[in-house]
Amino acid sequence: MSAVGAFLLRRRGRGWHWTDVVTWIWLVSGVFLMFGPAVWLVFSSFKTPAALAEFPPSFLPYVTEQAVVPGYDKPLPLYNVTMPDGSSRVLAEVRRIGIVGQMVDPKQPGEIVKANIKDRTPVRKVEFAAGNYTEPFQRFDFFLFLRNSVFVTVVATAITLLVNSMAAFALSKYQFPGRTAVMLMILATLMVPLSVIVVPLYSVIGTLNLFDSLWGVILPTVATPTGVFLLRQYMLTIPDELIDAARMDKASEWQIYWRIILPLSAPALAVLAIFSVVWRWNDFLWPLIVLSRKELYTLQVGLNVYAGELNVQWHYILAMTVVSMIPVVLIFVFLQRFITTGIAGSGLK
Repeated sequence: MSAVGAFLLRRRGRGWHWTDVVTWIWLVSGVFLMFGPAVWLVFSSFKTPAALAEFPPSFLPYVTEQAVVPGYDKPLPLYNVTMPDGSSRVLAEVRRIGIVGQMVDPKQPGEIVKANIKDRTPVRKVEFAAGNYTEPFQRFDFFLFLRNSVFVTVVATAITLLVNSMAAFALSKYQFPGRTAVMLMILATLMVPLSVIVVPLYSVIGTLNLFDSLWGVILPTVATPTGVFLLRQYMLTIPDELIDAARMDKASEWQIYWRIILPLSAPALAVLAIFSVVWRWNDFLWPLIVLSRKELYTLQVGLNVYAGELNVQWHYILAMTVVSMIPVVLIFVFLQRFITTGIAGSGLK
């Protein structure tokens, strides 16, 4: 811990230089802008619907304390009420009529005290609504949505790595007429957004009878120009002498690809795997178009069940959004050390 503190408190010279102060302000501001919304999301996912609707919003998940008052069926919310003589009392609200609340003393509930809502403040405490996370698993098909998303993400990522690495191997190590033109055509598709090709993809999926099938979500997205370009640039750095030596040892083209090219391209494959997981896990538009049966919904599409025409269950949406972020964060944590190596290595040649 002392080493971490010494690293964070390093400064130029013996005293604090103005550049040290500017650097600290810059770094703290950057951390706040990057992680502030995520922290706010996590804390908001533990709030009750009433806490989410309050204004001004609070950072922590506060709830109004309640008390069981004899003579009333339900617990009543507690308020600190400023009386006309300036004293303060903790009273429970029976009902509210306009701007006047009818209050009772929990210890002496026989007397009704009328108080203006401006003269009272709720008695609040920090309480995490864990039910926001447990109820969707018990009452809704969240496990089913989660399983569908895991299947789509894992299978699509595996096929993406296989298909894109094969294309990159051919475009980087084979000499054939039109190789540059093919690569330029692949790169040109980067400028075509998904919304432009939705109708042709829809027709292709309909012809192949892949509607209401998870394979209809997976197959149209496995070939990505970004993946082909990234892997090709990295494979160009692999010496051709290794391939020539393998061919002299009677190795087949498949053996060269599987035993030499793929192991040496592991950093770039890890980068593409991270990108692919993020793409597939967060994809919403294409699964929404292909899937119409609820039992086939992926996680992002399934979150719509919490948004009705007249009511949006924000507490469930926020909680399940946090859950949906966990796999992507874990993938990034375990594979992030390959990002710099893979991206930097893809531009060496």
